[in-house]
Amino acid sequence: MPSPQTITEKILAAHSGRDTVRPGEIVNATIDLIVCHEVTTPPAIRMMAQMGVTKVFDPTKIVVTPDHFVPNKDIQTAELTKELRNWVKEQGIARYHELGEHGICHALVPEKGYILPGMTAICGDSHTTTLGAFGAFATGIGSTDVAAALTTGELWFRVPETIRFNVKGRLPHGVYSKDLILHIISKIGVDGARYCAMEYHGSAIAAMSMEARMTITNMAVEAGGKSGIMEADKVTTNYLKARTEEPYTIYRSDADAHYVATHEIDASALEPVVATPSLPSNGRFIGEIGHVVIDQAYIGSCTNARIEDLRIAAKVMKGRRVAQGVRALVVPSTSAVWRQALKEGLFEIFADAGCVISTATCGACLGGHMGVLGKQEVCISSTNRNFVGRMGHPEALVYLASPATVAASAIAGHIVDPREYLERPLRRDKEAGVPVGAIAGGGPGSEQEDYLWGV
Repeated sequence: MPSPQTITEKILAAHSGRDTVRPGEIVNATIDLIVCHEVTTPPAIRMMAQMGVTKVFDPTKIVVTPDHFVPNKDIQTAELTKELRNWVKEQGIARYHELGEHGICHALVPEKGYILPGMTAICGDSHTTTLGAFGAFATGIGSTDVAAALTTGELWFRVPETIRFNVKGRLPHGVYSKDLILHIISKIGVDGARYCAMEYHGSAIAAMSMEARMTITNMAVEAGGKSGIMEADKVTTNYLKARTEEPYTIYRSDADAHYVATHEIDASALEPVVATPSLPSNGRFIGEIGHVVIDQAYIGSCTNARIEDLRIAAKVMKGRRVAQGVRALVVPSTSAVWRQALKEGLFEIFADAGCVISTATCGACLGGHMGVLGKQEVCISSTNRNFVGRMGHPEALVYLASPATVAASAIAGHIVDPREYLERPLRRDKEAGVPVGAIAGGGPGSEQEDYLWGV
């Protein structure tokens, strides 16, 4: 009889040919999915060439998209992307998403149904933890390990310890999953989950859409985590049903599995949270922030630029104008999200408000392009990091918040409580089968969807 295990331990055991594994053990695991982009993959391609490796282990297990510098901002990034395209063609990799069908890889992969419960997934990018929202073990690696995995289809890991987060209650009106994860990181610190799997449970998580869940697992690395993970449930399977018919295995933690720590969080007690410069762990409730004048408001990144995020921001901005002296940027996460936002009229709302709308790209999140900050400029952003120099000049200041808070602050010209700009949710008849109130990050037919569009 196997010993009790967490989801992460079960996945790593299954992929290393073992019945059980324990935290701290080194395992060599088979890899189901390798995600590649134009920044960290070209160095891996060169390493493989130096070793005399001419073919990847399995082109069907590789997904490639340019995303960090789209469109290319200079000769260097153009050459990197060209190198990536040539390699894709040479290797016969079918799942390549060129400009116009591209996206930030951590948003594109779920959108296309490439990530499934029970998988092992890696990418040369720290926010690969996003994919753990589907009950998969997903983590970021370096280019050397990308080369090794592309060559062999395997990679070694030290089995991480697991921290359990029980999130009860429901998020209040105007409070979102971004507020929740910023609050969690503020409590445990940027090293509070160092090399651990952050596993989430509870009624608040169960009530969230997949998009809202991905925001939470995305930021595991901001707490030092090796991965973020959630058990696959009906929300997960419904999301996948619309995107893929591929089979998968759902793993669940045993009731008596060992956790190195357990944290209890009451979601209903939360307020909008803003992380002040220059750490994601500097989360404060909005009432503690004070009067902070901004130069730029940025809605984008792999954390908060999905269609639900844009709908929320549009609800705040509809019929209003961005404050004089503020630059507001909207950067959808994928080409499909861009098209959906256009179809729904969200771009018209943003344009009428005075926003700049970009193609899908990581862009200014990493200080790349399309919104880089100058000296002493202040930005409120829906991204995941606010380190010194992260979005541009080292003397610029970056505040992290939900898309609602970013949008409201763009209108006000200073950081403000988004609840001041959001109408109260509609009260619906419980007997009619429609829940009362609104939760953050709901999908079509959810309370959030009803709240946003008044259906």
